[in-house]
Amino acid sequence: MSQALDTPPAASARPEPPGTDLAALAARHGLTVSGARPPLGAYVRQLWGRRHFILAFSQAKLTAQYSKAKLGQLWQVATPLLNAAVYFFIFGLLLGARKGIPSDAYVPFLVTGVFVFTFTQSSVLAGVRAISGNLGLVRALHFPRASLPISFALQQLQQLLFSMIVLVVVMIGFRSYPDASWLLVLPALALQFVFNTGLALIFARMGSKTPDLAQLMPFVLRTWMYASGVMFSIPAMLGDKNVPAWLADVLQWNPAAIYMDLVRFALIDQYDSSYLPPHVWAFALGWAVLAGVVGFVYFWKAEERYGRG
Repeated sequence: MSQALDTPPAASARPEPPGTDLAALAARHGLTVSGARPPLGAYVRQLWGRRHFILAFSQAKLTAQYSKAKLGQLWQVATPLLNAAVYFFIFGLLLGARKGIPSDAYVPFLVTGVFVFTFTQSSVLAGVRAISGNLGLVRALHFPRASLPISFALQQLQQLLFSMIVLVVVMIGFRSYPDASWLLVLPALALQFVFNTGLALIFARMGSKTPDLAQLMPFVLRTWMYASGVMFSIPAMLGDKNVPAWLADVLQWNPAAIYMDLVRFALIDQYDSSYLPPHVWAFALGWAVLAGVVGFVYFWKAEERYGRG
């Protein structure tokens, strides 16, 4: 016993002499700060290395979303369809929001708007809770935290693709048949996905510090929906009203309206280019790049602070 106590400690366990540069010592031994934010390029490479996790996580969340409901995954389609039915009754029949839209095109117009806007709405709501709702995972494992909001945006894209099957049936039922213009849906949804991912990243960082934001966002998103022409044509509704021209332009050029217009133009025969604002594809690309880049950098800036209380 006494011999063990008298044994001098190993050299590696001896404290460093006063004045030692600990940062240089750590660098010499290849040590780094745990959870430190990596450079932006290295962060992108880390995310690419976790691409299989991002896809698997999004698919698992999608499967679990309605696992306790008797209709299961059918709710992915039933929910936006029921919303569209309510909006048709209130806005289409009672409030006359069909103004400027051919009568046989209003249902496809409305259903498309609901499905496309729900894609953005659900991505933002999921992004708000991406970090704050998964603190156990964030604190237990080391991985690039952007994986979570990106996977939630990807989950909403997969859900939209399921809904597109029903949307195609609606289009055919109202005599808008498949043609080459339908291919424009692919770039439109790809740009919207980038835009949604950027928003999800922005609100994931904001929601990680302010969980109450999740309670506020439904009201913000509902206001955005009413201002984006989901249930009515913006130029037709504002054309004969005493509304400043700049306000009509702002409403038409807001990103939600832009992506809805592009998908409607691609799928609905009666919805021709006269309904689109000028330079619509340029605006769609600009919104996607702006939100994607700003959202990614903004989220990355706080990488080391997520999950730390």
